[in-house]
Amino acid sequence: MPDAEVQRSCQWWWRRSLSRPQSRLMFVVSLIFAVMLHHPAGAYDPLDPNGNITIKWDIMSWTPDGYVATVTMSNFQMYRHIMSPGWTLSWSWAKKEVIWSMVGAQTTEQGDCSKFKGNVPHCCEKTPTVVDLLPGVPYNQQYSNCCKGGVLAAWGQDPSASVSAFQVSVGQGGTSNKTVKLPKNFTLLGPGLGYTCGPAKVVPSTVFMTPDRRRKTQALSESFFPSLLH
Repeated sequence: MPDAEVQRSCQWWWRRSLSRPQSRLMFVVSLIFAVMLHHPAGAYDPLDPNGNITIKWDIMSWTPDGYVATVTMSNFQMYRHIMSPGWTLSWSWAKKEVIWSMVGAQTTEQGDCSKFKGNVPHCCEKTPTVVDLLPGVPYNQQYSNCCKGGVLAAWGQDPSASVSAFQVSVGQGGTSNKTVKLPKNFTLLGPGLGYTCGPAKVVPSTVFMTPDRRRKTQALSESFFPSLLH
């Protein structure tokens, strides 16, 4: 496999919350999983022996046929950046989901959406491939921490540039925490050495700040894969 496109992949777990949402929350429920990737023994980097990249998937609200999710990628490595041409993220849908729209990223292919009339989805692929948008895209296509061409700085060098995020509107999925099935078989492509997964642990819920920074909202549950040391 070429060095410029090394595959990172791992399994994922997720935990659903059956509790009722707290009052005044701006969303009904949030389901989240995260994947923490670490270097395998064959890809050991002495500059980043404990390095990891975390991918989180937050369901922020429900729609008539699915949900809106925020996907966040954090590079917690101390020195290793994800350089140009940047990251490429893919996954497989558990059911017959489609992507109605995206903000802050796009899929590389639309797929066959011929069965849809009128309102056509952004992507109908069973296994969509997502890339970051380039700098300078119109404001209405931007999302917080997006649009850097897939370049992700190491947290140890530039924490403010170590996070990438986008929003995705999913259709033909579940419309409650009992019926939704989160994606599986996540794969991360990018330049550099590879990563593998650690075991899952439950961590505190994600807290989100509104754009005016005057209000916080919170996910109800989450789980993640921590880095293993080799």
